[in-house]
Amino acid sequence: MRPERLGVVFANRLSFSRSLIRCMHLEGWRFEEPVLALDDEGFGHYLRTVSTPNRQYSLVGFSHRLDPSMRTDRVIADAWDTTFTLFDGVPSKADIERLSRQTPKQEKGRFVAQDLVLSRANRSARLFEHTLERLADGRQPDPAFINEVGYLMRTTAVYGNGKFGLADRQRYARRPELAGPFRAEMLTVYLIRSFTFDLIEHIARQRNPSKAVGIDTRLKRHLGVGNATGLGMVPFLIRHPGLIHRWFDAREEALARVRSMDDDSRGDRSRFLRSLKRAKAHLREWHSEDDERRRRLESMIEEISQLERRLEEQAMGEGPASARGETISFDPKEGFRERVYRHACTHCSPETQELVISLLLESGADLIDDLAEGLEMEEEDLPPRLDPTMSIARLKSCIERHYGWALDRDFSGPEATHHFWYHSKEKMEPRRGERHTEPGAEREMPLGVARDIDRLAKALDIEIDGGNGEDSLAVFLVRHPELRHSARRVQSTMHWDYAEIRGNPLEPECRPIDLLRAKLACFGASKFDPKSDLWTRITLYQGAPLPTGKEEGLADDWYFPTLFFPSKNSIEGEAEDGSDDRPSTSLR
Repeated sequence: MRPERLGVVFANRLSFSRSLIRCMHLEGWRFEEPVLALDDEGFGHYLRTVSTPNRQYSLVGFSHRLDPSMRTDRVIADAWDTTFTLFDGVPSKADIERLSRQTPKQEKGRFVAQDLVLSRANRSARLFEHTLERLADGRQPDPAFINEVGYLMRTTAVYGNGKFGLADRQRYARRPELAGPFRAEMLTVYLIRSFTFDLIEHIARQRNPSKAVGIDTRLKRHLGVGNATGLGMVPFLIRHPGLIHRWFDAREEALARVRSMDDDSRGDRSRFLRSLKRAKAHLREWHSEDDERRRRLESMIEEISQLERRLEEQAMGEGPASARGETISFDPKEGFRERVYRHACTHCSPETQELVISLLLESGADLIDDLAEGLEMEEEDLPPRLDPTMSIARLKSCIERHYGWALDRDFSGPEATHHFWYHSKEKMEPRRGERHTEPGAEREMPLGVARDIDRLAKALDIEIDGGNGEDSLAVFLVRHPELRHSARRVQSTMHWDYAEIRGNPLEPECRPIDLLRAKLACFGASKFDPKSDLWTRITLYQGAPLPTGKEEGLADDWYFPTLFFPSKNSIEGEAEDGSDDRPSTSLR
């Protein structure tokens, strides 16, 4: 749970987008034909309804005319190419009229209990127009360009859970199809992805009715939804320790199950070798403008190639030592996956280790998929708010056992509290300021967990040294009421091994982008493209199956998406499987 380790994790089978697609497939969700009330230039409103076994949900979207100079990823924007609401059910004409007035206003709009999620997105200025021109001319977009960008639109916000008057999560949390964390938001993004295809193909047909074509299925599948995410996401990871524990505890349990698997067949090893090759192709197709990211990608490709050679030449410990004198070795008494895991831990960088872990989890399939269904945290799952009867000596013991990482830090210098976090008044979004040069520290959000636990421990030491170790926490807090929140946090998290980010977000060395990647990986994001230590661009649903009836085999086979591996590209004309690209009524 150290920030530098969280900053290199990858999406895996338990990620929220993956579990949603599995749910769609297993339950046979049905996607209705979209309603495109759009003019020749693609402006107007859009409606698409999905039917689950229990309920219906509808994406209501609005496409707007936007001056290119106003197109920005920043949350302070007040105009966008498109805005969306996920509606609970099928909206009436009156609902669509109401949403047409409110949805484009985003945070300034007024919403009702049937409005579940609010979002907005902007076109990729380069790829959208390139693709549109090609389709209108009867040609496919450049595959290399498709791969470089990866999306036609990128969202700049996806709001839910009661924000801005939207439905509170408790309204739908117990519905099976929306029970997972951020499930409604992930459904919204998946439907936005379909909207981008419907929109661009509609405009192409209007430009050139006799010649326009749709996007080739393989190219379309490789297009996801982009997202620009900044440091506003960081406080969530600190303010929801129980939820974070569930997410990472499930991942570690999944890894333990996979490492203990006995299957060590030649076919098993061959499948893993193929997944390694696929991941390496994914890294080669991972475009980034960041020099450090490109350097890391090259290093990871070389490390995976070494493991690949080991698998191919030595059959995982069954053959002689490498003729090239490589020092990679395996214990044949261990299982296949355990040997791969230990090799990665010994010979690979942390980021390559994390990639190998994600590949190992892919090989677990049915053994671990159940863990994706218990990642939410409801009110009844939370511990009592505070146990005032605990002795302060026992509380100090709990701190030493579970917060040693915080006690090892030095908070005496100004660098340890260099930053403070606050909510901006304008957009109600978390922001970070510099404590010693900027005003506002008195409005600080309580995100300095390590600092606060250190303060609590020092106050407890004074009391214990004074002979008050058997005093109750209630008595202690009468004398130190400012430490109540820290005492409660220790008691709340003492049984959660993965609840805390083991770093200090107040110091300059703690990079927000590392924590962003951790949460985005849980969502299922790929191809992180950092723009600074404060924000990144990513892609969601790249490689995911389309809401058609012809992709059953892809329902869970889109990890580490790649356009140019393993088969020959089929770009012009028909889809690779010979099918056409018209939507049908079921994901199956």
